[in-house]
Amino acid sequence: MYCGLDIGGTKVLGLAIDGPGATEPAASRRAATVYDGETMIETVEAVVAGLESDCGQPMAAVGVGVAGIVDRTGTLRYSPNIPGVFDLPVRARLEADLARPVTVENDATAAVWAEMRVGAGRGRRHVALVSLGTGIGTGFVFDGQLYRGWNGFAGESGHMIIQHGGPEHLTGARGPWEYFASGRGLVRRARELAAAGELADLVAEAGSAEAIDGARVHAALAAGDPAAMGLLDELCRYAGIGVANLVHVLDPELVIISGGVADIGEPLIRGIERWTHAHVLGGDHRPKVRVVAARLGPRAGAFGAALLAAADSAADPIG
Repeated sequence: MYCGLDIGGTKVLGLAIDGPGATEPAASRRAATVYDGETMIETVEAVVAGLESDCGQPMAAVGVGVAGIVDRTGTLRYSPNIPGVFDLPVRARLEADLARPVTVENDATAAVWAEMRVGAGRGRRHVALVSLGTGIGTGFVFDGQLYRGWNGFAGESGHMIIQHGGPEHLTGARGPWEYFASGRGLVRRARELAAAGELADLVAEAGSAEAIDGARVHAALAAGDPAAMGLLDELCRYAGIGVANLVHVLDPELVIISGGVADIGEPLIRGIERWTHAHVLGGDHRPKVRVVAARLGPRAGAFGAALLAAADSAADPIG
């Protein structure tokens, strides 16, 4: 058995799988994300122990996907969405405590591997994944191989500047893609519009503009609220700008949308695809890049981390 954990801005999801060929998890566990290194390590170890108890056997190897900059030694250098954790040697700490192999990757890098192997990208060799969650992460497969970059930092596309001199993001950068097209950006924009007198039904439901959260925005979209659908189109436009930039640089055959925002479903996917095609250079003279929803949904990061742990422990290089 192998397990994988996905550490995001708000939650930790752990899954156990029975081998590299698994297509469904054998068990799952959840915990809240914590914002200091020592407690994060303890949380991961507790989730692993819980999965072992659920499965009735130890995990042969552990994979961890974490939102942030992870180097090739498995050290989490920085994460804008997990404040207070810097230069944390996740792999070294867990291997010492758990006494088994540990693989640590960026969460979107792990997710694209899962989607390419057993999800929406199965059978494809040039795939980009865009995770729209608390922030924006991306992962890439080139010619069937994971792309990690020189340091292992590839995939921080959410921090591409798409509006020079734009609003200041929590990182201090102005106008990054993540500011506009992430789940945090969606809620921020909903509150701005509500404070300006729009989204009246959403304000009535929440009680105030500041009380609007992601769940209420998603519910308004599911109900077809016209004002909320306008908000969605704005999100899709910004998401499409970033995806078009990735298409210009990488020329993928498929773009997979994952993360919590992807729970909105087809209106989001079709909107991103439409705006992507509107921004791609020479769009009428090249094959259109398909934009699809992740098949593994919010499980992709944890599933991919488990698959990577299984591959690494078997000395099966994946790029």
